[in-house]
Amino acid sequence: MNIVRTRFAPSPTGALHLGNVRTALYAALLARAAGGFFLLRIEDTDTVRSRSDHETALMTDLRWLGLHWAEGPDLGGPHAPYRQSERAHHYAAFYDQLASEGRAYPCFCTEGELARERALQRAAGKPPRYSGVCAHLSRAEVEARNTTHPAASLRLRVPPESTLQWTDLVRGPQSFSGDDLGDFVIRRSDGTPAFLFANAIDDALMGVTHVLRGADHLSNTPRQCLILRALGLPVPHYGHLSLIIGADGAPLSKRAGALSLRELRAIGYLPEAVLNHLARLGHAYGEAGLLDLDGLASGFDPNHLGVAPARHDEATLRYWQKEALVHAEWTRLWDWLPTEVHSWVPDPERESFVATVRPNLLLPEEGTQWARVIYKEDALVFTKEARDAITAAGAAFYGAALEILAKHPEDFRAFSNEVKKATVMRGGALFHPLRAALTGTLAGPELAGLWRLLPQDRIRQRLQVHTE
Repeated sequence: MNIVRTRFAPSPTGALHLGNVRTALYAALLARAAGGFFLLRIEDTDTVRSRSDHETALMTDLRWLGLHWAEGPDLGGPHAPYRQSERAHHYAAFYDQLASEGRAYPCFCTEGELARERALQRAAGKPPRYSGVCAHLSRAEVEARNTTHPAASLRLRVPPESTLQWTDLVRGPQSFSGDDLGDFVIRRSDGTPAFLFANAIDDALMGVTHVLRGADHLSNTPRQCLILRALGLPVPHYGHLSLIIGADGAPLSKRAGALSLRELRAIGYLPEAVLNHLARLGHAYGEAGLLDLDGLASGFDPNHLGVAPARHDEATLRYWQKEALVHAEWTRLWDWLPTEVHSWVPDPERESFVATVRPNLLLPEEGTQWARVIYKEDALVFTKEARDAITAAGAAFYGAALEILAKHPEDFRAFSNEVKKATVMRGGALFHPLRAALTGTLAGPELAGLWRLLPQDRIRQRLQVHTE
């Protein structure tokens, strides 16, 4: 029974951001590398914020990346249901077991009382933890309070002077003192399960063997180990991933301007770019080039995960986007380009158009810009640098070019060589004014490729206007 089973367990309360997408990716890669199973569980016990459309959207995002699960709310599986809101009967049975064995007890303290207690502990320089006011109530006292107090929460008894130890997949040996944890809530006063309880129970019942999650969950792990050990359930191997920070060193968040996966997809990033970028945020790969999911999985090793915060910067994501564009089939890039490009580019020139502009693309909108330059008569908008190059070349340059165009209308190399001889210009002095006149800018696709696509009458017209 050494089959690796990993999971991704998001809450459907908003769009997926790069942090939780990376968590899903690493979990999927770990299972894929071991020939195991990756499952999806929806943790929707937050009834106020959880929405079905968020659930649908996050599954769409994961599929777009190619992260397919073997079990989940849409597929079912041997451990269904895969939504926590439908698993209350499992939690109830374990609550009863813990209470009957004296391992858990009802707590009648109000939130106000608990807040005051924590404030006093902090003021005394102590870690805030429950002092155990309700831990020793007699059965009669519990029954009496049940009639006069609001519904009680349920707390797990933490053995005094205990030590919780485990070896983290990322951070190595970990140790927590039970005295620092205190007795903690496993069921809220409204009857709903605490996150750390439901999360641990579901992992155990679903046979999850390895849990990869953010470092912000590190303090939950000793509590979850206590829960599972108290119930005699298997404890998975935990690994806590470094947090992702932005270029300013602050945690990556929507407030800091970080885009969600859905937004990155909408503006045209390819899944391979996102996958290769995220896979290397905190994980060292020996292979430097673009990898597919199988390649990423074969090179994935929890021992190569770093502890320091992983820095996300848009330049690196753009680099992987360029790499993905280089390797994509031209038909795929054609479908990726906006619909107006499809209406402007003649069918026989589709492949040539993609081949010509591919090196100068990052996002689909740039394909629109080049299609407009090539196929729309009134499309040129001149940059200042382009106007300066046109002025420096002068009308005589364009007059000579126009005469030579009649001799070599389809051969750019022959045309440019003749212009070089006639004007005694070479290098940038030759090609910058030609590019400026034909495209309105000094940067872009190779002129030879543009020459093949530009209609001859449009080339003539764009040179002619600068001879006066």
